[in-house]
Amino acid sequence: MDAAVVGVGGHESADGTALPAAFGTRFAAVRCGRELHQCVSALLRGTDGRVCVVPMTLGRDPRLVADTARTLLALPADARERVVLAEQFGTTEHLTGWLRAAASRVPAEHALLVTAPAGDAYDDAELFCVARLVWQYGRHRIVEVALVGGDPDPVRGAERCLALGAAHVAPLSASFVPPGLPDALPLLSPAAAAQVLRARVDTALRRARSTGDDGIAAALRAADHHGTSHSHDDGHEHGHEHSHGHEHEHRDEHTHPHPRHQHPDHDVRGVASPAATRAASPVASPVS
Repeated sequence: MDAAVVGVGGHESADGTALPAAFGTRFAAVRCGRELHQCVSALLRGTDGRVCVVPMTLGRDPRLVADTARTLLALPADARERVVLAEQFGTTEHLTGWLRAAASRVPAEHALLVTAPAGDAYDDAELFCVARLVWQYGRHRIVEVALVGGDPDPVRGAERCLALGAAHVAPLSASFVPPGLPDALPLLSPAAAAQVLRARVDTALRRARSTGDDGIAAALRAADHHGTSHSHDDGHEHGHEHSHGHEHEHRDEHTHPHPRHQHPDHDVRGVASPAATRAASPVASPVS
């Protein structure tokens, strides 16, 4: 990469601490704010080249993009001349596509448990929407959601899958943070994640060289329509595409319960079948 790279993490990467393991490649991984400011300043002092900053969100943390831009604006103007802000690592459309690709490798009779760290109410609601799309355009009867550090947590989410009749549960990570369940697979392999990161950096550097656009102005508007304000009058244009990167083959029947549901009261904390305790863990490898 023709620049020093800084990945900025939020709740989808445990404030950046989960990024090194997820990518298997060396780059600076920091949280937004003072840590980002200090890191970029140090890199600028240590090199004559550019510094490319990448907001490491998968689409569920648009405030991270805007906050990253505001932090970079706090740099001295002459220092910002060598700073480029790339587009975010992924959108919810990317996330949906990556999850669907992972789900395609899981036996159809398994339940899918889409897991990610909890954010705010709107970020969490986005995960339920993504899981719904994975179910809608997939072949698995049961697709549930679990929030690391939230409710339902991964153990409770797995219990829910078993209560709905699943014999095996395949955890699918929808973030850079492992869900903490046996045999959970990452959203992307380290090699694939590094390839996406390289593409974001290369695109940002080409844009900066050809147009002089450092990407900061556009990023400041990233969270404008997130949350309660994300309602539009008739005829309002979003300014972004809503293609999901998948075929819209709708199912004829809708027997699956919506992921947003009430959980039955029970005291079981281990992941066990409601009928009997299984000898082996019911959370099975997606490829088993």
